Amino acid sequence: MSHPIKKHIAVLATDGFEEAELVQPMQALRQAGAQVEVLAPHQGSIQGYNHDTKGDKVPVDRVIDEASPDDFDALLLPGGALNADAMRMVPQVQRFIKAMQDAHKPMAVICHAPWELVSAGLVQGRTLTSWPSLQDDIRNAGGTWVDREVVVDDNLVTSRKPADIPAFNREFMALLNR
Repeated sequence: MSHPIKKHIAVLATDGFEEAELVQPMQALRQAGAQVEVLAPHQGSIQGYNHDTKGDKVPVDRVIDEASPDDFDALLLPGGALNADAMRMVPQVQRFIKAMQDAHKPMAVICHAPWELVSAGLVQGRTLTSWPSLQDDIRNAGGTWVDREVVVDDNLVTSRKPADIPAFNREFMALLNR
């Protein structure tokens, strides 16, 4: 039996996130004992999608501007092309992600969310996976892209798509338990 995960996890997302990639890892983390907070650029709720169809909304716990990376033990970045493309352009999001990396905290990044790592300047020298359309962006940013369901590179766990979530969750939990 694994130990309870007594960690505080930040989830950075906005409207257009891939529903399964936020909800399923968040549920698994909470079931394992973690405290999970959804941080977004705005208050209220954020709109999820199941690929290109509207899904459920998720309540926002705090606006990103009100949160400090120092308050969190790890980071989850769900995918969704609309979400990741919007989030990568938010300076506070880039600063938050850089601070998490500078503190060498675990980060779980899936699908289109590696775009946020590219924009934060954190891909060079790293090996990761993503939705296949991001492979040129990752390579152009100095990373190595591989087509695998899950890749662990030091404090970074990456996966490609919703079908990879079981492996993604397993490796993120293992990283949190180190």
